[in-house]
Amino acid sequence: MAAVVFVLVALVVLALLASVHRYVWRRFVGDTTAPGSTLRKVGTVAAFVLPLLSLGAMTSGRIGAPFWLQQVLAWPGFLWLACLMYLTLALLVGEVVRPLLTRVLARRDATAAARATAGTGTSGTAVDGTLAATTSGTRPRTEELVPAGRSCPSTSADPAPATAPAAEPEAEAVRDTEAAPAEPEPAEADPAAPATATAPGLAHPSRRLFVSRVVGGAAAAAGLATVGYGTANVLRGPSVKRITVPLAKLPRAAHGFRIAVVSDIHIGPILGRAHTRRIVDTINSTSPDLIAVVGDLVDGSVADLGSAAEPLAGLRARHGSFFVTGNHEYFSGAEQWVNHVRELGLIPLENARVEMGGFDLAGVNDIAGETEGQGPDFVRALGDRDRGRAAVLLAHQPVVIHDAVEHGVDLQLSGHTHGGQLWPGNYLAELANPTVAGLEQYGDTQLFVSRGAGAWGPPVRVGAPADITVVELASRQA
Repeated sequence: MAAVVFVLVALVVLALLASVHRYVWRRFVGDTTAPGSTLRKVGTVAAFVLPLLSLGAMTSGRIGAPFWLQQVLAWPGFLWLACLMYLTLALLVGEVVRPLLTRVLARRDATAAARATAGTGTSGTAVDGTLAATTSGTRPRTEELVPAGRSCPSTSADPAPATAPAAEPEAEAVRDTEAAPAEPEPAEADPAAPATATAPGLAHPSRRLFVSRVVGGAAAAAGLATVGYGTANVLRGPSVKRITVPLAKLPRAAHGFRIAVVSDIHIGPILGRAHTRRIVDTINSTSPDLIAVVGDLVDGSVADLGSAAEPLAGLRARHGSFFVTGNHEYFSGAEQWVNHVRELGLIPLENARVEMGGFDLAGVNDIAGETEGQGPDFVRALGDRDRGRAAVLLAHQPVVIHDAVEHGVDLQLSGHTHGGQLWPGNYLAELANPTVAGLEQYGDTQLFVSRGAGAWGPPVRVGAPADITVVELASRQA
């Protein structure tokens, strides 16, 4: 049954991706390029290649592809997912602008046509049956309409009877027209002249094509600029935040105890050793009393990423560095990573607790460990402790807050949400998590959720900057 559900979900996701790519191709390529043109061919090829790169980036690690291939696919594949998201959002905004711009241009063209007509005159037939065409708005000279060999009637002569036949002058006018020399070829149109005055036969982009190109260009600029900004946010590393959390049971001696909280580092095919080094240097610059690494450290095996994680051995804190697993550790070989971080000097808390000066520090495994029989065990971590002491819990996912409340935890430190990572992803994250980022109160327990120091999937953050937070514990007795 689970396999059937997985297949159905996969098919729905693939169908959605295909539909979105089709829409993006239509707006950026189909509506703005000529059939058979080089640009259309390039755009069509890209519309097939880019989603294949994205699928490869998402699946290569899971199927055990060589690490070098994962790295090759990761940057273009994951970046394209971010581009696809923001290009689509920009195009949807463009769907509102498109009809408005079309109306504005239509009114402008109509106004220009009306002015051109008023300035040059129109062609018509006089009431007496003779041609009355003008190009300057003045009445034609009479002799231009009189057949050769006839004299011009006096302006004082009586007008012709209403019953006079009109065929004869018309016929003679036609003969004069046939005898007249052919008009010269029209000169090349002035590009500055209005479209309504352009000779018929000269090709011009249609209003629809013009609107499609303007809206598509603006959407491309907005979407790509957003992705560029979000990528720069990740590559320059996390910033440091500081908050103070008062705990009722914390003794005066522990007042001002500082915990550097870092989550979701996500060492992987994109963010490697240099990323780890930036984070270590940032944490050490805060001179914390204790360091808490609350899950999702890696996206890959120890064999592939062990060297990228080595800078973690340089973490420095007076009371040590502690680690709990996240869901991605169980995708990457949790047992191997627990052993590896222990070798690097971190202390794993696998459903375990240690006593610090003035409070208990506990840690539980991530929920994803339940598939391996190694999920969170609150009884083992907290069941036999002295509830008169303050308790700080490290748990990767915020959703276990209700278990923390039940077991008398004073402060839970979590990550997992990335703060949404890509706006408007924060609204989706709110549907699955009690708190997406920051500090909130649940009964007698406070929950702090970090936005994380790295990024999963696209190395892009928009509206959810990466952070490392120094949590300073405050005693109400102080």
